[in-house]
Amino acid sequence: MKNTCAMLVSATLLPTVAFAQETTASNSKPTSDAVPLAFCSVEPVTFSSQALMPKGHVKVEANRTEIIQDTVALFSGNVDITSDTAVISASQAQINGSGRDLIAKGDVTYQDSQLKVESDAVTLRSEEERLEMQNTRYQLTGFVGQGAAKDIVLDTDTGIVLKEVSFTTCPEGDEDWLIRASEISLEKGTVWGQAKHTRFYIADVPVFYLPYFAFPVSNERQTGLLFPELTSSSRTGVDYTQPFYWNIAPNYDMTISPRLMTLRGLQLNTEFRYLTERSQGKAYVEYLPSDSDISGNPDRYFYRLEHQGLIADNWLLNVDFNGLSDDNYLVDLGSDYYSRADTHLYRSIGLSYYSQNLSVNMQIKDFEVLGNTADSYRAVPEIKINYNKALGEYLEFNLDSEVAHFDNTLDTAPTATRFHVAPTLAVPLRAAWGELVAETTLFQTVYQQDNVEGTDLKEDVERTLGQARLYGALYFERDKSWFSDDMSMTLEPKIQYLYTSYEDQTAIGFYDSTPLLTDVEGLFRGQEFTGLDRISDNNQITLGATTRMLDKNNREQFVLSVGQIFYLEDNKVIAATKNQDRSALAAEVDWRFNKNWFFHSDVQVTTDTDKVDLSSVGIEYRKDDSRFIQLSHRYVRDLSGETIDQIGISASWPISENWQWVGRTYRDLERNRSVETYAGIQYESCCWAVRLVAQRSLNNRYNASGEQTTDDFDSGISLQFIFKGIGSSGTQRSMLQDGMFGYRQPYSLN
Repeated sequence: MKNTCAMLVSATLLPTVAFAQETTASNSKPTSDAVPLAFCSVEPVTFSSQALMPKGHVKVEANRTEIIQDTVALFSGNVDITSDTAVISASQAQINGSGRDLIAKGDVTYQDSQLKVESDAVTLRSEEERLEMQNTRYQLTGFVGQGAAKDIVLDTDTGIVLKEVSFTTCPEGDEDWLIRASEISLEKGTVWGQAKHTRFYIADVPVFYLPYFAFPVSNERQTGLLFPELTSSSRTGVDYTQPFYWNIAPNYDMTISPRLMTLRGLQLNTEFRYLTERSQGKAYVEYLPSDSDISGNPDRYFYRLEHQGLIADNWLLNVDFNGLSDDNYLVDLGSDYYSRADTHLYRSIGLSYYSQNLSVNMQIKDFEVLGNTADSYRAVPEIKINYNKALGEYLEFNLDSEVAHFDNTLDTAPTATRFHVAPTLAVPLRAAWGELVAETTLFQTVYQQDNVEGTDLKEDVERTLGQARLYGALYFERDKSWFSDDMSMTLEPKIQYLYTSYEDQTAIGFYDSTPLLTDVEGLFRGQEFTGLDRISDNNQITLGATTRMLDKNNREQFVLSVGQIFYLEDNKVIAATKNQDRSALAAEVDWRFNKNWFFHSDVQVTTDTDKVDLSSVGIEYRKDDSRFIQLSHRYVRDLSGETIDQIGISASWPISENWQWVGRTYRDLERNRSVETYAGIQYESCCWAVRLVAQRSLNNRYNASGEQTTDDFDSGISLQFIFKGIGSSGTQRSMLQDGMFGYRQPYSLN
């Protein structure tokens, strides 16, 4: 049985100094896979503080104990020394001066909340609060990181110093990459560590040398270089970006990113962020002087300002303002904020008020139009007020009102000021078995239109419409389904009657109204347009039903929804529905066949002609997060005069234990051409990865007359190295999300 000796000392016996685990220079947000998980044969060291002693106490256990004149204590055989911060194990130990000094030798192990160290010898001086270890191998606690050091010195006053040190996140004996330095020091009270004469090795081959560099030793944001990005494309040539993060203050920072493109030149990108007690926002600016790939070498730029802030109790200010130098900026240089297919850059300044019953939203909505795209109306300004209140137990009152002025950059286009108010009385009855809602609404709208000469529009228009709606739904559930006794089944029929009076609206211009696409839920919307310029007349009944199959954990395995509108009278506002007694039949289905197979489809079929107006289909086989194949198809008969008919396939599959392949391709069947082809291959071990990605997609540039070309393609290739544990992360998931379309699961089961 071990002998135990307990001591009370005047100072903490074993000092600890914070040792950095994983840090980045960008911000304090942890990376998603800082701990390498794939293919690793080692687990991070854990440390339990439950066995530690109370503060100020030290417990020593050993097979043999010898006390010499009450000043020297000798311990041998399975020596364990436990304080309030750490544990030391050794073959033998000597404590001098009533606990002031400690010397441990022979298979020494030191462990605290930051690291575990195996050493030949440990010397601790309690009064100086200094710990020295020789010929060590260390491992970080809670993080897969390990290495060796000739000497480690921990000092409460100065910090920690490691001499002739190495570090890697790879398993011991299988170091694919390694950092070696003559000295690494982490000074107490600072957020920076210092490394001298640092060499970076890949497979024992030195590939990089730095005589000196500083690095962050906490999860706080620190000024410094971020990891660079290197890509290549036919638009930019070889494209290298080196971000630099500047931590200006606790609530201000900036990222400065010089970007060198061999075809276009040097671009400077900056992002400034700020945070106050009542607001937050960022300003983003990109500037490319003298684009060498364009005749005349024009200067090119893009900027965006975002702001959200409280200016008083319940009052919120939102600003989103942007601009760019030319129509092809997004196509040529790309943006983190917009897609290359965007035709409008929206701008808005809004002031909002919110309380329990009242909301007020005042905003100016504008946009930058790209190319020869038809100009749209701007709301300068738009004020919306909504008020709702319960009038007793079964009656609700709601008031929607709006004032808006619409302007257009075209001098020949009409302009308008619109006043609108819509009070609604509703009787909602809701229970677990179903719901019944009866409501009536009055729409009162006044237009004052200018610049209407030579059109069918009138200067002054007043429109008054009434609407009545009755909606009911029932929820049935049974413990068994058609396919399995282990699943429950629901049936949710619903019906709606909607009546909206008719008024001729041809004297009103289109300012913020466009036709809406309809799905099963949209059949119960009762409105065919966005905005207020057209309110369709209705005398119709909508029928719909949803059935669900739930497993024993109430997870949806199958969902089918169908619906259709039956017109009791012809819709006079929408000419396309004249002489039709019903809408298209809409249906949606989501089906999890088993744990690996998933299916989703939605379709709209015109019942008079049996023609499909809109459909999408997706089927996916998923073995696990890295193994899946997805086939998808989407079709729209008429979208702004165009037919959309596209098929796509996406796949991700390991080639071997360490090799992963991701591919995706979309083809336009209507025009018999490719839309996007994307492929990536990645080698990933537990501590590093290399990724090669190639992509080819449509390049929708605008020509000199502002028309968008659709025959040019852009091709690109990128190569990325990822060294896990030093600020980077990466798996095949990010490759799935890249590209024009990206990856989406084909179902929406709850």
